[in-house]
Amino acid sequence: MLTLKAIFKKILNRKQSESSPVGLPENHRLYCIGDIHGRLDLLQEVHQKIACDALAFDGVKILVYLGDYVDRGIHSRQVLDCLLENHFPDFKTVFLMGNHEQVLLEFLNNKDLSVALDWFRFGGLPTLASYGITVRGIPTARDLQQLRAEFRQKMPAVHLAFFERLHLYYEIGGYFFAHAGVRPKIKLHRQRPEDMLWIREEFLNSDVFHGKVIVHGHSITDEPEIRHNRIGLDTGAYASGKLTCAVFEGTSCRFL
Repeated sequence: MLTLKAIFKKILNRKQSESSPVGLPENHRLYCIGDIHGRLDLLQEVHQKIACDALAFDGVKILVYLGDYVDRGIHSRQVLDCLLENHFPDFKTVFLMGNHEQVLLEFLNNKDLSVALDWFRFGGLPTLASYGITVRGIPTARDLQQLRAEFRQKMPAVHLAFFERLHLYYEIGGYFFAHAGVRPKIKLHRQRPEDMLWIREEFLNSDVFHGKVIVHGHSITDEPEIRHNRIGLDTGAYASGKLTCAVFEGTSCRFL
């Protein structure tokens, strides 16, 4: 596996234009947290590590969350409460949308309730439980309407506002952050939301350089992945007990 410095050296050798800078701007440090999926305990541990790591740094500090805050783990509501507490007032904080947040919003807002069954299959039931909602048996269409009404009632307004304000991507310097990745050979400013939230094999298997190094979650690996064109940070926290945080500074990358 290449080091990030070696990757950026290759990028520089390609004579990137000034509009495609390498690494982070000077005097910047960026922390990026992978998919949380309701693991409040791991999120609190990572927050503590970030606070200690950033204590002596006087430059511009940025914290990016890659999405998938909810589902699968048992503390989705509590994760939202934690994120909204603003533990890092001296950081610029960026919250990206994951595909799980997209489906949650579709369940709340879409007239077609069939999305609920898909959501339940890939982790939505623990999220409902964290808000005090129990699903018994296989719900009928009427049951789904009642569940949605109860979910709307029990979700705090600040949580709904949080979900609705999530960003699809964030870019700075030589990095582009998106939950799932990007579609190869499509310019970054023309990427479709569906791809940035859901894409897998076509992005993961591509050797194409996308103009910037893509930092993403969504696709689980045992360890963080550093490739010449992307960095993957989803280490399956809900099951593995390992929530990854990458620390970017200049052209370097390390992990907490």
